[in-house]
Amino acid sequence: MSERIAEVYRETLETQIKIKINLDGTGQFSADTGVPFLEHMMDQIARHGLIDLDIEANGDIYIDDHHTVEDIGITLGQAFHKAVGDKKGIRRYGHAYVPLDEALSRVVIDFSGRPGLDFKCDFTRATIGRLDTQLFWEFFQGFVNHAGVTLHIDNIKGFNAHHQAETIFKAFGRALRMALEHDERAAGMMPSTKGVL
Repeated sequence: MSERIAEVYRETLETQIKIKINLDGTGQFSADTGVPFLEHMMDQIARHGLIDLDIEANGDIYIDDHHTVEDIGITLGQAFHKAVGDKKGIRRYGHAYVPLDEALSRVVIDFSGRPGLDFKCDFTRATIGRLDTQLFWEFFQGFVNHAGVTLHIDNIKGFNAHHQAETIFKAFGRALRMALEHDERAAGMMPSTKGVL
């Protein structure tokens, strides 16, 4: 398989975002977004997904974090879509359960070409630091719409909102890693009876 790398720049009147990814990396991460807790979560994606990820974002955070978080999700989805290529030889499906103390989350992903999100997490706090927990849904919705994946996220238990979020993002990274792995038995094969994804 060819190198699975991508660089995407997205500019609107609200945000300017540049993302570089290497799907076959070692988990290297750097970010400058102005949204510290989101950066902490993105680091989990990189580390647990073994994806090299570099994010630069300049958004209207003087209003709030909404546009920046959502647009990072959109741009990350575009980068994944570009880097994964034709999907031949990948496992396609990935899943992970991740605990952190009292919290437990499950993430299941399908690189189906069909965007869909089912997100279930009753966060026990409205904010983590200054970040509105509602924005996690916005992030993942933006991602699935532009990566073309089906994504199921379930926080099964947890009372610490930081732990709830962290288990979700760690499980997301692990599920990505599984789905994007090269399947030696299916080298060069499209993982679909349709012949296209």
